[in-house]
Amino acid sequence: MPEPTKKDEMANGQPEVWSLGDGQGPDDLEKPIDSPPRSTLLIESPQSATIPVGGDITFVAKVEAKDLLRKPTIKWIKGKWMDLASKTGKHLQLKETFERLTKIHTFEMHIVKAKDNYAGNYRCEVTYKDKFDSCCFELEVKEAEGSQNFDIRSAFKRSSEGQEDAGELDFSGLLKHRNQREPKADEGPDVDVWEILKNARPDQYEKIAFMYGITDLRGLLKRMKKITRVEKKTEAFAKKLDPAYQADKGGKIRMVVDLADPTVELKWYKNGQEIRSSPNQRKYIFEHKGTQRIMVINNCSLNDDAAYSVAAGDENCATELFVKELPVKIVKNIEPVKTTVNERIELECEVSEEGAQVKWMKNGVEVPTGVRSRYRVKCEGTKHFLVIDDASREDTGTYSIMATGGTSEARIQVDLKPLKIFQDLQDMKVMLGQPINLHCEIFPGNVAGRWYRNGQLIQPNDRINIVHKNKVHRLEVATSTLHDTGDYTFVPEGYSQSLSAKIHIIDPPRVHLESLNFPDNTVTIVAGNKLRLEIPITGEPAPRVVWMKGERVILESGNRVRAETYGDQTSLTIDVTEREDTGNYKIVLQNEAGEATASVKVKVVDIPDPPEAPLVPVVGGDWCSMTWEPPKYDGSSPILGYYIERKKKQSSRWMRLNFDLIKETSFEPKKMIEGVPYEVRIFAVNAIGSSRPSEPSKAFTPLAVTSEPTMLVVDDVTDTTVTVKWRPPETIGAAGLDGYLVEYCVEGTDDWVVSNNELTEKTKFTITGLTPGTRILVRVKAINAAGASSPRTLQHHVMVKEVIEPPKIRVPRHLKQTYTRRVGEAVNLVVPFMGKPRPKVNWLKEGQPIEPTHVNIRNTDCDSIIFIRKAERSHSGKYEMTVQVENHVDTAILDIQVVDLPGPPQSVTIEDVWGGNVALVWTPPKDNGNAPITGYTIQKADKKTMEWFTCIEHYHRSCITITELVVGNEYFFRIFAENMCGLSETATQSKKSALIVKEGMQVKTHEFTDHDFMEAPKFTQPLINTFAIAGYNATLNCSVRANPRAKVVWMKNKITILDDPRYRMFSNQGVCTLEIRKPSPYDGGTYTCKAVNDLGEAQVDCKLEIKGGFTFFELMQRGVPLHLIDKYMNEKVVEPQK
Repeated sequence: MPEPTKKDEMANGQPEVWSLGDGQGPDDLEKPIDSPPRSTLLIESPQSATIPVGGDITFVAKVEAKDLLRKPTIKWIKGKWMDLASKTGKHLQLKETFERLTKIHTFEMHIVKAKDNYAGNYRCEVTYKDKFDSCCFELEVKEAEGSQNFDIRSAFKRSSEGQEDAGELDFSGLLKHRNQREPKADEGPDVDVWEILKNARPDQYEKIAFMYGITDLRGLLKRMKKITRVEKKTEAFAKKLDPAYQADKGGKIRMVVDLADPTVELKWYKNGQEIRSSPNQRKYIFEHKGTQRIMVINNCSLNDDAAYSVAAGDENCATELFVKELPVKIVKNIEPVKTTVNERIELECEVSEEGAQVKWMKNGVEVPTGVRSRYRVKCEGTKHFLVIDDASREDTGTYSIMATGGTSEARIQVDLKPLKIFQDLQDMKVMLGQPINLHCEIFPGNVAGRWYRNGQLIQPNDRINIVHKNKVHRLEVATSTLHDTGDYTFVPEGYSQSLSAKIHIIDPPRVHLESLNFPDNTVTIVAGNKLRLEIPITGEPAPRVVWMKGERVILESGNRVRAETYGDQTSLTIDVTEREDTGNYKIVLQNEAGEATASVKVKVVDIPDPPEAPLVPVVGGDWCSMTWEPPKYDGSSPILGYYIERKKKQSSRWMRLNFDLIKETSFEPKKMIEGVPYEVRIFAVNAIGSSRPSEPSKAFTPLAVTSEPTMLVVDDVTDTTVTVKWRPPETIGAAGLDGYLVEYCVEGTDDWVVSNNELTEKTKFTITGLTPGTRILVRVKAINAAGASSPRTLQHHVMVKEVIEPPKIRVPRHLKQTYTRRVGEAVNLVVPFMGKPRPKVNWLKEGQPIEPTHVNIRNTDCDSIIFIRKAERSHSGKYEMTVQVENHVDTAILDIQVVDLPGPPQSVTIEDVWGGNVALVWTPPKDNGNAPITGYTIQKADKKTMEWFTCIEHYHRSCITITELVVGNEYFFRIFAENMCGLSETATQSKKSALIVKEGMQVKTHEFTDHDFMEAPKFTQPLINTFAIAGYNATLNCSVRANPRAKVVWMKNKITILDDPRYRMFSNQGVCTLEIRKPSPYDGGTYTCKAVNDLGEAQVDCKLEIKGGFTFFELMQRGVPLHLIDKYMNEKVVEPQK
């Protein structure tokens, strides 16, 4: 877009007005701004300047620091609000220096490589406490010639933060962030912002600038000023309003618009509100001159700074009015004043403008002018007044008035009036508690003052009242105290003179016993402690004090008991209190004002005397009952309780029985040992402590009866007797058990009859001589040295009559099925039964009586026992037991089966041989061992070695096919029978052998001489010396070759190992193994394996050492013989010596 020119700068003879908010007219825009007059802080202000694009410039401000205690605060601001302190960086630098000789602060702002958007208004503000000064200046940046086309948005857009030019004069970072697009280097602006701005109203410039990202609004307006505006012809306006107008405050402004049609109705608006004229106000005047319509605004104020528009039909045009406020200057300064207190002071000042805002200051601080303030401010036209109606010395100071265009100050001096004393203070003598009234009379009457007592300032309170009425000053004390005695002084405020008087308080003597805080003024103390009573006394003058006990006066020079008086208190001291110190003590006070007496009661308390020896009237099994009398002297303190102690008579150690005090004078000690003599004693306890122990009681021995007998039941009843039985008492005690006493009582009576005149030691007794048909109740007592125990009584009465109980056999559960035993084992069967009277028992076997020589039978009252010492198979069968009581019979049958190992099968036949298979058939054994055959075990053996190998076990059929036989071998077979007892002792071998030949081939048998495989034993792998850990199984292994098979014998230390459960011996395919279960140290030694057959013998040895040992007790638990334990323990002792 081409750069706007100045050709159309003048339109209709008037220049266009572009207000930038700096209060300058359009003609003065190119001129530098005049510097304001030097302020009270700035001694040198920065000046406006013009620089080319890319140039550097420095602005300097100086502040004199002679009257400043610290460095002032400075702000550099661009436009209205942007603080440049946050924008320092590449293009902006701020610097501060201080010259100590001249005491001048120098503040500099350096702009480096200026750009177009750096142009605008700047402001420098300096602040120190309540002082403020500012200065405005302008920077103009000229563009390089030849630059006609440019992007307005890039020309007036600040550099963003974080980019290369961060730190430039950019305030867009404070605005709302918008999505930024990457600019394209080769493309021009896609929107003609100049055309938009030229066609827009001035009040829309700011909106358009922010819409298109233009943040330097003031620079934009300055460029817009230079653009030649082409007036767009409209139907209503021949010439519109200027874009902006400027007027001084209080001045007048004319807004002119030229209409194309004079008949069109015209309306004026201010900030969108229609402006209406009224005859009573001359603020707005509307004029018509031909086609021109003029609005005149008189007496412009800051409220008139607004946007104005005019509407003609459907069209309108707008403008802005900027009102420039002129500085207010002081025309007439205030004058100094010198006066006295209570006079009226009025300061007057005249300013250049009516209604201007001014500020009154006192000593640099603004004067408060509120409703309750002593200062009044009034304004009459251009005159301003500060009024103080009732002046005081505090009003002395330097007063000043501040306006926008200058200040004026003056000194006010307020002095006191001369003091005159009409009535002085008088000395007084006052009784304690009476009021005090001090007064004086001085002139001037409105002078305040302060009261002092002995140099201390007196403050009014509930008791003291200070009155000032006209010339009279009065000090009133409602109730006098001793502290009110002293020298009183009244000092008028602001004067060096003072009035003084003396007051003396008189008080009769008093004794303040309430400070002891003892009920009834009674002091209680423990004997032996020190007593010191300090009692406050009062009296003016100090009274004379006398202490008395009865008629005896206590002197100050006493040794153990003495009285002392000093200051405002008196004391009674007893170094070591005794019981005789108990009594009333009298205090007598005397002075010239009167006499006072008081008494204090002293009570000396002590531990009580020991009680007398206690009595033990009743003694139980582990307890006793004891009583005693209270002590004769309780120590002047009530007895709180007693402690009880006991000990065994032979012991000297006393044990306390209670830890909580016993209030009563009786007690029952418990948990004593029966048969042991005891003694008890008493301690009396009061609030002071415990007394000495009493004398011990007479020795007593606790003995207890036994507990009642248990499980008392009726054992038998006949027509004349009743037999009962019971069990001993659960608790017998130290007194032992002498016997039992049996008693019975006939139903319907309460008389218990003793059945045994002498005690019985048995737990069963028969009561004889009873009448048949009677009902009796029986009880039993246990008797010992302590007496009879509680009786154990039957729960129900017993009828004395024989009772028939039908017999009943109670067969045990394991006898309800066949009872099986092996041959040689013992048979012992117990079959219980019931019945009364004693039943008859009979046994039968298979219906025949049992021979006593074969089977032993023993019968009792409640069971029958059948016993066979060594069972045989002939003892098998059904045994019938019969129990009979008179006509009642009960029977039971027991099935006993005695079993044995079965015999071998009767015959084994090879039925067929084909391929590698052999078919065998056999017949069951003749003897099955009295038990069913459960299976068979088939074994095979090669004819060459004749070593038998099991083919199958637990086979149930009597025929089988043996498979997987080796071709070329010849086999023999044998079979064992098996029942519940195990395999038969022998086996039945096949008479013929089975030769396994290959099918389809004819074997030609050659005659040859058999090789002799017979060989004496020879060990192919010897034993190896071994170490073992005690408690862990150990094994010894070797291998032997022999034919025929050798018998292997193991020996330890040349002693054969036979049937020892701690050793297990295995031999498989010539490998011999000895396993030692959990060996102990004594198992160590030399072990030998010996192999023997018909051709000879061989043996190998090794040593076994056991690490870790056992104690003598552990060896005994393991069942080791004593001689071996002794040998092992001796070896264990010898080893450390070596």
